[in-house]
Amino acid sequence: MIRTSRHRRLLWPVALLALAGCSGPQSALDPAGVEAEEIATLFWQMLAGAGVIWTLVLGTAIYASRSDQRLWSERRALNMILWAGAIVPTLVLAGLLAHGLRLMPLLRAEGSDLRIEVAGERFWWRVTYLRDGLPSVVTANELRLPAGADVEVVLTTTDIIHSFWIPSISGKTDMIPGRTNRQMLRPTRPGIYRGACAEFCGSSHALMAMSAEVMAPDAFARWLEAEARPAVPSGARGEQVFLQNGCGACHAVRGISDGAAIGPDLTHLGSRHTVGAGILDNTPENIAHFVAHTEALKPGVRMPPYDMLPEDDLVALATWLGSLR
Repeated sequence: MIRTSRHRRLLWPVALLALAGCSGPQSALDPAGVEAEEIATLFWQMLAGAGVIWTLVLGTAIYASRSDQRLWSERRALNMILWAGAIVPTLVLAGLLAHGLRLMPLLRAEGSDLRIEVAGERFWWRVTYLRDGLPSVVTANELRLPAGADVEVVLTTTDIIHSFWIPSISGKTDMIPGRTNRQMLRPTRPGIYRGACAEFCGSSHALMAMSAEVMAPDAFARWLEAEARPAVPSGARGEQVFLQNGCGACHAVRGISDGAAIGPDLTHLGSRHTVGAGILDNTPENIAHFVAHTEALKPGVRMPPYDMLPEDDLVALATWLGSLR
C-alpha cells in the first residue's frame, strides 16, 4: 500500500508535465490558425483511431488468454484474425486517410490577401513581404501576420534542406534547394508564437528559430508601412563603427548601407523580438554579446566574431543597432 501511494504521488507531476506540452507558443495542440486547428483535430482523431485498434488487439489477446476453451476451431480462429487483424484496422485507417486527404485543398488553396517569401539560410530566415505595385519589404527571422487574413508563404532555400514550421499556426513544409514550395496560413488569434526549422540542417540547426506575431489587421498595416521606410542617417558613433568595420558589406541598412544581401537585413533590427534567429532577447547588451561572440553562440554561422572591437565601439554599435526601429 505504501509503495502504491508513492507511485501515485509520482504520477501526478509526470501527468502535469505531459499536459503542459499541450499548450504554449510552440504547441501544435494549442492552435492559433485555421490550418493548425485542422491538424490538431486530425491528431485527436488519429489518436482515437489508434485507441480503437489498440483496444481491439489488446482485448482480443486478453480474451484469448482467459478463455476456458483451450482449443478453437480453425474457422473461429480465422474469423478472429480476419476481423480483428485485417477488416477493422483497415476500415479505421481508411477513414483516417480519407479525412486527412480532405485537408489537402485547404492547405493548398489558391488566392491570398498577402504573399511572403521566406528563404532558409545558414542558420537564419530571410523574410520578404511582396506588395502589389510597391517595393518589397525585407526583414529577417520573424513574421508579422494579420489576423484573419489568408497568407501565402513562398518557401525556398539557398543552401540545404530546411523545414518551415510554426506549430501553433500551421503545419510544416520542407524547403528544398532548386524547388519552390508554398504554404497557406490563416492565423486567427493575436499573440506571439515560436517557429523553428524542423529539418536537421547543420551544427546550429537547434538555434534556427523564428518569432511569429499575429496582429490586428490595422496594426499590421501600420507596422508594414513603417517597416518599408529606410533608416535615417544620424551620424551616431555606432553608425560610424558599422560603416568603418565593413558590416555594410554583408548587412543592409536601407538608407545607410544599401545592396548587401549576404546576412540579415538590419534596417529595423530594434523592433524585432529576438537576436540571432531566436536565441537571445533583443536588448543592446545581447546585440553586443552576439556581435562579439557569434561563433561561440551559433557554431557554423557565416558571420565572424567581432571580439577585436574596443568595448566602447562595441557598445556604441549595439546601442545604434538597437535604436533602428
